Amino acid sequence: MHRRHALLSLSAATFAVLAACSKNEAVSASAPASSAAAPAASATAPAAAPPPAKELSAAESQQAYEKATAGSGFSVGPVVAANRVLVFFDPQCPHCAALWNASKPLLHKLKMVWLPVGFLRPVSTPQGALLLSAKDPAASMTEHEALLLEHKGGMQVPDKVDPALLAKVKSNTDLLQNLGADSVPFILYKNAKTGVYGSHSGALSTEQLAELAGV
Repeated sequence: MHRRHALLSLSAATFAVLAACSKNEAVSASAPASSAAAPAASATAPAAAPPPAKELSAAESQQAYEKATAGSGFSVGPVVAANRVLVFFDPQCPHCAALWNASKPLLHKLKMVWLPVGFLRPVSTPQGALLLSAKDPAASMTEHEALLLEHKGGMQVPDKVDPALLAKVKSNTDLLQNLGADSVPFILYKNAKTGVYGSHSGALSTEQLAELAGV
């Protein structure tokens, strides 16, 4: 037991937040329409630090994880997996794009569910809806995040988007905020080695994500 607590303490120190996008950085809904499509900041550019994320205990993380499974998202990785990593992300968040890229080398052994939310820019919600509707969500996500990191704002949004899908993204956004999170990416997981639930706010490297998930 002492060894497990030591591991968790070490992990908490190791998983320092690389970067996250806070809702406090969101573009006002009253901003001109052109600003909604403006390219997001580069993942390597300096960004204002979000307020400290609320730290969840293992029990609180488990409750949050179970609640998050009711959200709408798309899955990548093995069809059959012992456990899943859940990620709330905003399509306009460059740090979420960095996490997406970091997760790719692990997808042969790690199942991840990506749940789009919309609070950074007006275009976030319709872009999230399009990702939910994609025939190949992983391919669409890869294309979208590449455009985002190239300062091109991500995928283009048509004039009309399915209202039911928009409602799912809005429901995800409400769910995220009800969990007490105010920045993305927000990760909920159950470590495959220890069985301990946890949460993390911010991007991670491939190695950090593997250790967090226990794979």
